[in-house]
Amino acid sequence: MRILVIGGVAGGMSAAARARRLDEHAEIIVLEKGKYVSFANCGLPYHVSGEIEQDSYLLLHTPETLRASLDLDVRTEHEVIGIDRVAQTVLVATPAGTETLAYDALVLSPGADAIVPPIPGMDLPAVTHLRTVDEARSLASRAATARRAVVMGAGFIGIETAEAFRHRGLDVTLVELAPQVLPPLAPEMSALVEAELTAHGVDVRTGVAATGVRAGSAGDDAAVTVSLGDGTEVVADIVVVSVGVRPNSSLAAEAGLDVTDRGAIVVDELQRTSDPHIWAAGDATAVRHGVTGQVGPVPLAGPANRQGRRAADSIMGRVDKAQPVLGTAIVRAFGLTAAMTGASPRMLDAAGIEYFVVHTHPGNHAGYFPGSEVLHLMGVFSPTGELLGAQAVGPDGADKRIDVLATALRAGFSADDIAELELAYAPPFGSAKDPINMLGFAAQNVINGTTTLWTADDLPWVVDNALLLDVRSEREYASGHLPQAVNLPHTHLREYIEGVRQLADGRPVRVICASGVRSYYAHRVLSQHGFDSATFDGGMFTLVEAAPGVELATGAFQPA
Repeated sequence: MRILVIGGVAGGMSAAARARRLDEHAEIIVLEKGKYVSFANCGLPYHVSGEIEQDSYLLLHTPETLRASLDLDVRTEHEVIGIDRVAQTVLVATPAGTETLAYDALVLSPGADAIVPPIPGMDLPAVTHLRTVDEARSLASRAATARRAVVMGAGFIGIETAEAFRHRGLDVTLVELAPQVLPPLAPEMSALVEAELTAHGVDVRTGVAATGVRAGSAGDDAAVTVSLGDGTEVVADIVVVSVGVRPNSSLAAEAGLDVTDRGAIVVDELQRTSDPHIWAAGDATAVRHGVTGQVGPVPLAGPANRQGRRAADSIMGRVDKAQPVLGTAIVRAFGLTAAMTGASPRMLDAAGIEYFVVHTHPGNHAGYFPGSEVLHLMGVFSPTGELLGAQAVGPDGADKRIDVLATALRAGFSADDIAELELAYAPPFGSAKDPINMLGFAAQNVINGTTTLWTADDLPWVVDNALLLDVRSEREYASGHLPQAVNLPHTHLREYIEGVRQLADGRPVRVICASGVRSYYAHRVLSQHGFDSATFDGGMFTLVEAAPGVELATGAFQPA
């Protein structure tokens, strides 16, 4: 059997390596159009920053090492330019000309191409991407002498690139067309990341696009000037474009294989395309989202590796059907980690799926153990309690919580299951009631009616129709509060319950505190005394991020 694999890196090399482990006698040829067949593309920004010092560390395998260890015939700088499905051959452009190769099984792993905005100046030498080893090597070299950089796009790679440049001492402007950085995050979670970027000197410009790049600037002919849609301009020595990718599926489309409206190669649960002799894996393929059911590309390394392995299994007659993809992802932004899994509220809205959200702000480990820091967690649940998605932002502990929640999501766990998870505990690592359990408890309370939540969306109605009660301490209240809020620390609520009844005068009572814990306590007291009560989801921590334009008053409470 001859197996041809088009494209290396994650999907292609996983397919080739797995095929060899399953069949020692197959002829396996990998055709890679670039110079490197196996490199750590997720590590590229960290070479730019200098954290990965040697670019050689990014090169995982070479044709020689793959021949020695797996007996693979790896041919770099070999670009497949045509597929003849009837003859089962491919036409290959090589350094010496063209050649035709026959196949019994063909695996497509062409990856994705960086999107180039249709604006002037994208061909200037100062403008580049960060997708290849050569680009990372060049940026690392240029960053040693540059002073200013513009990064277009504040997704995962854009944020990692901005961080890398700041690590090298450059002035960095980060430009994002969406109204927030990290668009996959909920706005209140994204705001935490933006604040961290700003605190480390990144000039963040959201809700605006670059409209062009021109050579030169006033008094500095070596630089370029980036024009933005709001009329401002930014001078830079380096411009990195990271506004997204699109499937590199032209070869598949030209061969008549089925592709989606957005160009992703259609595959079944065994990675088979619409041709029985051709499989596909990686960023160019369409996958089904495990929560929303929507179909499209998800350019992540983990799924690409698994897809390549599955394609090889399928070629060898094994049945290992793909699971829907959850989109679990993580990024570092200086001192914060932001991570997510499953569906966000925005995705669920688009899919027409009902849900509710709970926010918690626990410590990453036991509060009495030194070094405990706030971890911001968000869980998205169906009305009946099934986990639909989760997000976490914090200086420590976000990674392991999202990994647990991603596992719970894959297993189909509900709030009840999450509340009962038995997780490792010692004071340096967590709490007896882990933040994961607390998220489950909070969701349980909503489902069974123990808790009624209100959110930033309800604020206009609350101001007009309810008694707003701030149950933090007097000092916390004085540092910043909603102007309409009456301050009554939760520890005094029981003794002043009749006074609250007089203030409410038949109106509902809406309670808020710092993180949602004390307002929950107060809400339970009020509810059991006959009040129409609700507690703010996530407290002031969430409010100030979910409603950044809200005006807070300062000073002590003055009774009427």
